Amino acid sequence: MRARLVLMSRLVAALTGLLALLALAPGAAADGPAGQPAPPTAAAPAPPGTPTVLVTRVATEVTPVIADHLAGGLDRARTGGYAAYVVELDTPGGLVSAMRVIVQDILASPVPVIVYVSPAGARAASAGAIVALAAHVLVMAPGTNIGAATPITSGGQDLSRKIVNDAAAQAEALARLRGRDVGFAGEAVRTGRSIGADEAVRLGVADAVAPTLADALAAADGRVVTVAGGQQVTVHTAGAVVERQELSLTERVLQALANPDLAFLLLVGGFIAVLVELATPGVGLAGATGAAAVLLALYSIAALPVTAVGLLLLAVAAGLFVAELFAPGTGAFALGGALALLLAAVFLFDRAQGVAVDLSAAVPLAVVLCAAAVVVGRLAVRSRRQRPTTTGADLLRGQTVTVAQAEGLTGRAFVEGAWWSVRSTGPPLRPGATARVVGLDGLVLLIVPADPAGDGGGPPPASRKDQS
Repeated sequence: MRARLVLMSRLVAALTGLLALLALAPGAAADGPAGQPAPPTAAAPAPPGTPTVLVTRVATEVTPVIADHLAGGLDRARTGGYAAYVVELDTPGGLVSAMRVIVQDILASPVPVIVYVSPAGARAASAGAIVALAAHVLVMAPGTNIGAATPITSGGQDLSRKIVNDAAAQAEALARLRGRDVGFAGEAVRTGRSIGADEAVRLGVADAVAPTLADALAAADGRVVTVAGGQQVTVHTAGAVVERQELSLTERVLQALANPDLAFLLLVGGFIAVLVELATPGVGLAGATGAAAVLLALYSIAALPVTAVGLLLLAVAAGLFVAELFAPGTGAFALGGALALLLAAVFLFDRAQGVAVDLSAAVPLAVVLCAAAVVVGRLAVRSRRQRPTTTGADLLRGQTVTVAQAEGLTGRAFVEGAWWSVRSTGPPLRPGATARVVGLDGLVLLIVPADPAGDGGGPPPASRKDQS
């Protein structure tokens, strides 16, 4: 039985470790040695006076990690004297809170910000559309689109009309500030309207269509934009030298973890591994990987907008699952833990920020964890009730040994390849006598001689003859 639990522990540890590796894997290969960011893209020497632009690529969801990354880039562009800060954008959307931070940073930037929706087939959707509307210059590659900015949760559910109206008002205000089509900005939020690059230019939403970054910089050149403080600046980016701002390994890892479904998956996998470890204390592998998975999940949760109610429900679920492990019965604790976990999935994240666990993923995971808690609890109880028979005194109990040396009730015997001190629980011992092992007292075997005479051979032959 213990062998089964150990095997289960190793399997769960392997699966949980794989989840952790999948969470840490994205982008690692793109970074330099020892987790350092990849060096900036080398550029050919440029004539004196040639402008330089700082370019970063956002081809992922908008999260607090991306907001911090762009904030760092804007600060670097300001202090480094760059002619513009360019964001190559391809995103399905993201967190409303992170989007608002990015918009505020763009509005406060003294350096012109150019959003270039690229490559062909890319999109600036949802939160990405609002970020694009906030840019001083918006250029799109052929075959790209912008819009579909209606706020939704990560599970696809529409949010309340109040939240939608608030987002629409922000989009319209940004469009009005940048001289873009206000009607489209409102429709993109209220009705989810999305348009292609050519139509965006025709409606005055985008400033130009350009197939390459160099063409986009040329299209932005000469435009007069209003930066922070109301100051008007002429953009000089034609033929500019491009320097790249890459996501560091840490930012890539954090961005991979900033996913509500992944956080929930790591949390459930970690709970299962910890339960198995509690059922098989001393194994260690499942416990270590389970704890690592739970810590990764908690870090992921910390990067997302969580609620106090959701955290409390998580604590309740963990307590109920542990109770099922140590007091298994009808499975009521496990069922209660599964229900608390589902409620935690519903209330854990702030849906007003567009973040939620997908219930199509949460329900199966809760069922799996419930079943695992019940099974592991039963196996743990059965293992605790079953006397071990392969180690310690149980390995020697019942064996017949030959006493090599004897002195009263004590002596020595050679058992299982080693010399043991022995002590009789009955009559005195004699050299050469056989005895049966009945227990272990520290490092002394407790034995009972095979016959009262202590020689294991019965009465002397002469005695048998006399009796006959």
